[in-house]
Amino acid sequence: MKTSQPKPLILDKKTALLKAESWCAYQERSQQEVRNKLYEWNLFPNEVEEVISELITTNFLNEERFAYAYTSGKFKIKKWGKIKIKQGLKLKKVPDKLIQKALNGIEMDDYLAVLLATAEKKSIALTEKDMLKKKFKLVTYLQGKGFENDLIFDVLKANNLPS
Repeated sequence: MKTSQPKPLILDKKTALLKAESWCAYQERSQQEVRNKLYEWNLFPNEVEEVISELITTNFLNEERFAYAYTSGKFKIKKWGKIKIKQGLKLKKVPDKLIQKALNGIEMDDYLAVLLATAEKKSIALTEKDMLKKKFKLVTYLQGKGFENDLIFDVLKANNLPS
């Protein structure tokens, strides 16, 4: 019995541009995501860069818009802290200047409110009896969500957490 391998997708530059426009219109993409997709479609390096240039010119691809959308989504929906958001953007090869600009778009009051709400929710869920172990688990969890150590300790101290 023969196992069928998926046939590699080979596109010409014009078709790839149309597909890439559609793909970028669906949701914001980073340049690196588009570059990877174009290579998956077996375009040559010079064609990949030409398509990316065209997408930028026609505003289908905008790295700053992507950074803001990514930051907003990860903060508002996933409740991530700035450290984790920054790492995610770095993995997508977004320039540091744009990462900083996008992170500065998060209001500090909103940021602290999300940190507090996340800490309270997790504190209630923890069943640990020993207060020191409970605090350690809570701090570790909040660090994993990408919040900064100094803010974690300030919020926990100000709100008498863990309870």
